[in-house]
Amino acid sequence: MTLESTQSEPVSAPAANPAGEGGQLGAMRQLEAMPRERWQVELAAAIRDPGELCRLLGLDASFAAEARRAAGGFPLLVPRPFLDLMTRGDPDDPLLRQVLPRGAELASPPGWVADPLEEAAALAAPGLVKKYEGRALLLATGACAVHCRYCFRREFPYAEHGVSSAGTAAALRAIAADPSIREVILSGGDPLLLDDDRLAELLERIVAIPTVTRIRIHTRLPVVLPSRVTRRLVEILAGLPWPAVVVIHANHPAELGPDQETAVRALAGARAILLNQAVLLAGVNDTLPVLLGLSERLLAIGVLPYYLHLPDRVVGTAHFDVPEAKAVELVDGLRHMLSGYGVPRLVREVPGEASKVTIA
Repeated sequence: MTLESTQSEPVSAPAANPAGEGGQLGAMRQLEAMPRERWQVELAAAIRDPGELCRLLGLDASFAAEARRAAGGFPLLVPRPFLDLMTRGDPDDPLLRQVLPRGAELASPPGWVADPLEEAAALAAPGLVKKYEGRALLLATGACAVHCRYCFRREFPYAEHGVSSAGTAAALRAIAADPSIREVILSGGDPLLLDDDRLAELLERIVAIPTVTRIRIHTRLPVVLPSRVTRRLVEILAGLPWPAVVVIHANHPAELGPDQETAVRALAGARAILLNQAVLLAGVNDTLPVLLGLSERLLAIGVLPYYLHLPDRVVGTAHFDVPEAKAVELVDGLRHMLSGYGVPRLVREVPGEASKVTIA
């Protein structure tokens, strides 16, 4: 197998944010000028109809018809700020491929299942997944601002497994009763879909558990809905007794435009430790120039590339799969072109293992 030459230039990233010249201070000034509820207005205006999405992008109506057939119980949902980063008229735009339902989702090859990570079996309490020693994952909400077609929880029955206010209370009691849990990971859905007041209350309740010493937040909102990073959110995170770890999710350098840079720099102003996890997706980022461009762009805005996940084998997503041998070769290529801190770890999550399995 031969990949692109390691001399390839990285895919060009969006231009730097002019406000970025002021770093965190410039980002905070931009947040001060932003209406606090802007993100909620933008979320309410998110695109849910494939026909509207195709009209806005200048695509043939046949793509909308295919999307309606393929969407099933996991409908289209795309915030307009993410749409604004896509290329009009290009049905193979890498950002569009992540969100537009395609006919390939209807395929059901053997081994692709509803719960590939066996999370239902790892529930320690309602909405609390405990798979690894020392940490537990709290499903703060079942809602997202975007429906990524490769999502490993696209079939997850949130309501059935207690993802609710009552479930969160039970999960917090379980965390308090288990002194081995030192780190609480907020996930979902997307935990930043909780508004600032609800998020602050949840974080206060976690911080009040004396055995917890770290909080990690996994979120795609700084990428797909960057206005969610409000001044109030920054103040909440800055007020924690220790730096929060914020893991954003960007798969392609084109996802990280000026507004996303502003959001990330503002989070850095909250003393947050900023990491990125990406998923290796066929037709989206499975080339060396794209992965190089992603790492370079992340480092430029102050985010460390953390994980590059091989796709989880959830039903409806087989067309995104990348052979492991190709994935290893891609990461080896990155090692020849980047400092060690710029190379994400290639991992796969395997049920029953004590941690994520590092492939390269």
